[in-house]
Amino acid sequence: MSEGQRDGGMGRGSSSSHPTSPTPPAVQVDDVVKRYGDVVAVGGVSLDVAPGSFVSLLGPSGCGKTTLLRLVGGFETPDAGAVRMSGADVTRRPPQARPTAMVFQSYALFPTMTVGENVAYGLRVTGTKKAEARERAGRALRRVDLGGLDDRPVAALSGGQQQRVALARAIAVEPEVLLFDEPLSNLDAALREATRAEVKALQSDLGTTSLWVTHDQAEALALSDRVALMRAGRVVGEGAPEDLYAAPPTAYAARFLGRANVVRGALAERLAGQPAPPGHALAVRPEGLAVAAGGAEGAVPARLVARQFLGHASEWEVEVDAGDAPVRLRLWTDPGRAVPADLAVRAASPRWVPDDEGR
Repeated sequence: MSEGQRDGGMGRGSSSSHPTSPTPPAVQVDDVVKRYGDVVAVGGVSLDVAPGSFVSLLGPSGCGKTTLLRLVGGFETPDAGAVRMSGADVTRRPPQARPTAMVFQSYALFPTMTVGENVAYGLRVTGTKKAEARERAGRALRRVDLGGLDDRPVAALSGGQQQRVALARAIAVEPEVLLFDEPLSNLDAALREATRAEVKALQSDLGTTSLWVTHDQAEALALSDRVALMRAGRVVGEGAPEDLYAAPPTAYAARFLGRANVVRGALAERLAGQPAPPGHALAVRPEGLAVAAGGAEGAVPARLVARQFLGHASEWEVEVDAGDAPVRLRLWTDPGRAVPADLAVRAASPRWVPDDEGR
């Protein structure tokens, strides 16, 4: 990934040491709003996606990420704001009039068609001649390692192979922008991990701008040049995966990216060994919460509640006294470590973050 891709993928609120590029963003979402009755699904989102970059929309169910993707693809029309692609306003254009292709969560394949017919479908409906459509479909299938399966019934394929057919159908039309709506969610864990590596390699090879929706933070971190973290219809954090993980902008971002323990008040100050800045909470990831002896300086006495083996580590859930009520925290330690009789914990790498959750 080039530095140009990383800088160009910034949202409008970010700064850059370079002057504005004359090349417009591949996708530009400008203060877009989408309502369903009284529910604001997308509330004034602005986002730029650089040409050739891979950007993930990350967040929990109901945060508006799929709605935003559908607005970019033309499957929904915004109530306010604009969507542009390579500088052209496409806000009111239908999906077939946009330079995009969508890979759906359900794959949306035609069960009565062969693999090749499914892949060629988008080409045929846009007027591509049959011979050319078949040749381009075959080329797309070879790209996803399904060459030679053109005449096989799509229903005879495994779930992983069907996912690849859906991807082949999208790239066969040679779109400027690929849109992915949680396409790996129906796969088992091992196949999901293998497929995401294949998708990233294919995207890098093609150089096609990609916008990916997921609730899986590991998936977003592994695939993306940039991540836009969403909450309640808004983008609340955006940047390179490494930056968002190492320096989450808020308590919500710290909790969602890496499942950090978010601690407030006197307990936070005891764990960190320092006073809290006004309006901030302490964010400590499981790997940053250290086991200590009860008499160690800055250590907070704790009680083991649960323990589970993760392979690379053992996860301990501990309970500490916070005054009004006990607080449970998670930490990772060596799998073979014994639990000290005088168990205590401390924040080995404290980070104070703006407290946007406020409880």
